[in-house]
Amino acid sequence: MKIEPLLKYIDKYVSLTQEEMDVLVSKVIYRKYLKGQYLVQQGDVCKYSCFVISGCTKTFYMDDEGQEHIMMFSVEDWWTSDMSSFINQTPADFNIQFLENTELIMIPRDIIEELYERIPKLERLFRKIIEKAFIASQKRIVRNLSMTAKDRYIYFRNQYPLIEQRIPQYMVASYLGITKEFLSKIKSQLLT
Repeated sequence: MKIEPLLKYIDKYVSLTQEEMDVLVSKVIYRKYLKGQYLVQQGDVCKYSCFVISGCTKTFYMDDEGQEHIMMFSVEDWWTSDMSSFINQTPADFNIQFLENTELIMIPRDIIEELYERIPKLERLFRKIIEKAFIASQKRIVRNLSMTAKDRYIYFRNQYPLIEQRIPQYMVASYLGITKEFLSKIKSQLLT
């Protein structure tokens, strides 16, 4: 199982003993997905919290008119899940789709509590992950309310240069809450 990237990630936050690592490895699932497949779809219950080993995902909401609203992307060493659905075991608000062939380490919902009991350090790890995600979400809301579309694009390009190179421009536009035509206009303004 290709778990080494996850263990390196965990080591940045908490130190696991060999015995704790062995328990973790015995409980997680390694899986490959193909581009275009879904981890979860709106209305389904999200059963996994996933660490991206390789590849790229998008988390999005599809409105009643069929318009896609991208909430986030996840790439190597990032986590992906519909957290509300995963934690509460309720229908998912979001779709998570693979934009590239992707390898994941998946932690099933029914196993995570067991891992917290057996390896209390993991509860601390996931608290830190959720804190970081919450802060990032709040900052994104503030950026969306206070920055122009051009400034949001510049921020995205500077913050996530490798993501922009891996995804179509219409998805960048959706993430920024603008049309692809407006994004093209912004990009042409930046070139002059």
